Amino acid sequence: MTVHGATIEPAAVDVVVIGAGQAGLSAAYHLRRRGFAPYTGFVVLDADDAPGGAWAHRSPSLTMATVHGFHDLPDVELPQPDPQAPAREVVPGWFAAYEAQHALPVVRPVRVRAVRPLPGGELRVETDRGVWTARAVVNATGTWTRPFLPHYPGHFTGRQLHYAQYRGPAEFAGLRVAVVGGGASAIQVLSEVGALAETLWFTRRAPVYREGPFTPEAGRAAVALVEQRVREGLPVASVVSVTGLGPSVAYRRAAELGVLERRPMFDRLTAHGVALGAHEEQVDAIVWATGFRPEVAHLAPLGLRGPGGGIRMAGTRAAADPRIHLVGYGPSASTVGANRAGRAAVNEIVRLLGAPAAAPVPAQRS
Repeated sequence: MTVHGATIEPAAVDVVVIGAGQAGLSAAYHLRRRGFAPYTGFVVLDADDAPGGAWAHRSPSLTMATVHGFHDLPDVELPQPDPQAPAREVVPGWFAAYEAQHALPVVRPVRVRAVRPLPGGELRVETDRGVWTARAVVNATGTWTRPFLPHYPGHFTGRQLHYAQYRGPAEFAGLRVAVVGGGASAIQVLSEVGALAETLWFTRRAPVYREGPFTPEAGRAAVALVEQRVREGLPVASVVSVTGLGPSVAYRRAAELGVLERRPMFDRLTAHGVALGAHEEQVDAIVWATGFRPEVAHLAPLGLRGPGGGIRMAGTRAAADPRIHLVGYGPSASTVGANRAGRAAVNEIVRLLGAPAAAPVPAQRS
């Protein structure tokens, strides 16, 4: 395969990073800083055709003014964007520039099929473009490729789509739309679709609203609650489930439209809508803003998942295997958390493998 005009073949490296979203780029930056040589010491395998991670797949209607939150990558600040510019254009462009500026060895498109242990203590990373071997793996695959759709009995004959497939409000103009979910994605959909259509908002629990700015202390407390679950090997909970819904452009717009009247969750689908007990609401479409699950199926051969249903973690490290680090997972699933996790994972890897013989590469600011 060819990267920047050079032919790159699968090889033996010290570290394979899987995924080039914010967490993967943070890990790559810190590996470079600690002296791991691009392509020979470490490589980043990305499944997408171009930079941007999940941001490249977001709805065109999501602007930089309405993103739930964003944080600078290590060493480089995001240039002040046009608030009305689509996030799916701004952030991928920034990621592309970051990869080039720091000479990060991202190889794409490469889809990782499985990571398996080898008898000699190395890891076999099987992909659709060949096999790499590594002494450690940083998994930064995120959640976007695993949208969660809850099961409800019944059959709805109208249109259903997950938030991952949502491309803006225009196609719902004049319709009656059920929006399901209690997080920032649901608020975005309500704030947009509510201007053109009648919306009904359903959540399993009453949303918790948070007034005022999100303080660092509150952030640390929220992350600690999510971190506790992964330390115990329980399935990952969303950060918003413990932070609550804070003030945002999308939230204010939804409030102005009067679309934040939450209804209790229905218990079944009908041909023409949703129902709770004897009460049915007819709708034309259902948008499931019901979140995502971590993409970790390729790690299954390592046997990391425990009886609690999740991967038990010790910081960024899988408790059962010190060679495996998960970043952008659980408490590090936010953009600021992803940066910190990338640095923490590399620190642990250096302790495990030792520092490379090459001198560390200093950061280069533009």
